[in-house]
Amino acid sequence: MSYEPGAAVAAGEIPLCVPELGGREWEYVKECLDTNMVSSVGPFVGQFEKMLAGYTGTQQAVATVNGTAALHIAMMVAGVRPDDEVITSTLTFIAPVNAVRYAGAHPVLIDCEPLYWQMDPIKVRLFLEQECERRGGALYNRRSGRRVSAIMPVHILGHPVEMDDILAAAEEFGLVVIEDATESLGALYKDRKIGSLGHIACFSFNGNKLITTGGGGMIVSDNATWMERARYLVTQAKDDPLEYIHGTVGYNYRLTNVLAALGCAQMEQLEHHIAAKRRIAETYRQALQMIPGLTPMREHWDVFSVFWMYTALVEPGQFGMDSRALLRALAAEGIHTRPLWQPVHRSPAYPGVQAYECVVADEIQRDAISLPCSVGLTEEDQQRVIRALVRLQSRGA
Repeated sequence: MSYEPGAAVAAGEIPLCVPELGGREWEYVKECLDTNMVSSVGPFVGQFEKMLAGYTGTQQAVATVNGTAALHIAMMVAGVRPDDEVITSTLTFIAPVNAVRYAGAHPVLIDCEPLYWQMDPIKVRLFLEQECERRGGALYNRRSGRRVSAIMPVHILGHPVEMDDILAAAEEFGLVVIEDATESLGALYKDRKIGSLGHIACFSFNGNKLITTGGGGMIVSDNATWMERARYLVTQAKDDPLEYIHGTVGYNYRLTNVLAALGCAQMEQLEHHIAAKRRIAETYRQALQMIPGLTPMREHWDVFSVFWMYTALVEPGQFGMDSRALLRALAAEGIHTRPLWQPVHRSPAYPGVQAYECVVADEIQRDAISLPCSVGLTEEDQQRVIRALVRLQSRGA
């Protein structure tokens, strides 16, 4: 049996990470259908924005069609100009790096640290100190000659980046911090919500995220000027309430009312979803630490992870097979898993991209496998996954 991550789930199989629609989704969507408000006009868009802003402790929110669109607009309003550079993570889904290019800027990729797999703040500082110089009140990359304008930490897999050091470096070098929080809604860094730490932040509500609108995103910030500009740009930059006059190039990035209705219902279930993710993670942690060759994902002592995509490392010498062989073996038993993303500095889409000391990311990506962790994963199915891991380790060893 071959298995393609993201494929439909057959009866009896255990999916990797699927939506949990157990709240008032039907009721709210029916309201949209009954009132004919299924496009971008309707009350649920504004309500969803208020719920996200309130939850993250930020002043304003602007809903978008997806997280990538949110990142694109966030960079534009935060002052990232064409031909600037944005420092970001190499171990990430490719979307934030693509968004840098959509804004006309260039990514500089930073390695992850080995314990929690997040952007390495030490390497961020070393890059700024050793590879950059100040000229005329701005920071420039010595190698490219381009202005460095922003840092975009990506909180991957539900765990926060070490933000104090990132924020301190950004303040010292005059850089904007754009949080990519697309995988980490609900996570806490030192008792502060992810999304409220930088100057502006973005979330995603794709089908496999902690809450979903099917597809959708959100920008949050305390900067009223930026958010007014963001709202303008995502609605095609229309200048007149009646006439079709557009002062600049805008984007058709506005979230629809019917999808925002899903988002409102999902937000009402968010704490339940987080509790389920953490319960699943703890069950895996206790089991996997007893299986030779498997290293469960960690949680730093002063953060609160939402364990969005539960991921473990496979050491082939101890486990008896590598992560990709394990993926195939589990697929043969109807258990869906997936690898982590190819580090962006290895991507054919970014030949010649500047990558600073990117070594750890290659090792993590080589050994990582993400296990079934849907909010609705039953105890029975999780134990089936664990039993399969034990059996495969015994066979491989």
